[in-house]
Amino acid sequence: MSNLISRRKLLASLPAASGLLLTGSKDSLPPTYGSLLGLGDALTFASHRLLLRNQPLAREFGREMISKRFPAINTTNPASAQYQGLRAGRFTEWWLPIEGLVSNHLKLSLDDLKRFPSRTQVTQHSCEQGWSAIAEWTGVPLARVLQEAGMLPQARYVVFYAVDGWWDSLEMLDALHPQTLLAYGMNGRELPVPYGAPVRLRVERQLGYKNLKYVIRIEVTDRLDNIEDGTGAVGVAEGYSWYAGI
Repeated sequence: MSNLISRRKLLASLPAASGLLLTGSKDSLPPTYGSLLGLGDALTFASHRLLLRNQPLAREFGREMISKRFPAINTTNPASAQYQGLRAGRFTEWWLPIEGLVSNHLKLSLDDLKRFPSRTQVTQHSCEQGWSAIAEWTGVPLARVLQEAGMLPQARYVVFYAVDGWWDSLEMLDALHPQTLLAYGMNGRELPVPYGAPVRLRVERQLGYKNLKYVIRIEVTDRLDNIEDGTGAVGVAEGYSWYAGI
């Protein structure tokens, strides 16, 4: 049976999604719910939760479909002295803390991440600026790292912090999706600096801006209203949706 979602199924899900908005608790809705713009965000979120609850995979491609040009945009070489020092040392002194609602706080090196079972996938990156490109990504599934950290039962979100000051978060369904990676490889080689070295997030069921580059810290939490400005992502203040499902 095809995994593609039919138009009929999509239309049938809308009343149920609307019902979730009306009857669901605040904890079942995205952090932007409550504003006029957040209503559309919440409806998309609720619809996708109904349609994608069985965790279908985003489409994957053969390597022959890898794009010859994959634009590197926004930050392409962080200016911080700390990052440049790590880059000069080939990231041997880079560490990724896993903090928050976990029983085992971790501090993982790049080599530590590479010792986990890896996943390689060729997927399409869809940018909110109107372009798309296909690339191959290799990394460790985020779910495997969270399992190692011993995520606590009350955990609902995973927050990611980047070296350039960007931060964002995922609800647990997307965080535990098998295609959500902490990626350290691109197109068969080490992840290049313009694309987020040494490690970036790949979340294949959301738009490109959710795929944070230069990840330096991960926090597991049960709420987002006490994280930074409480909106779930730095981009919300710039007009980006917290949930960017595709």
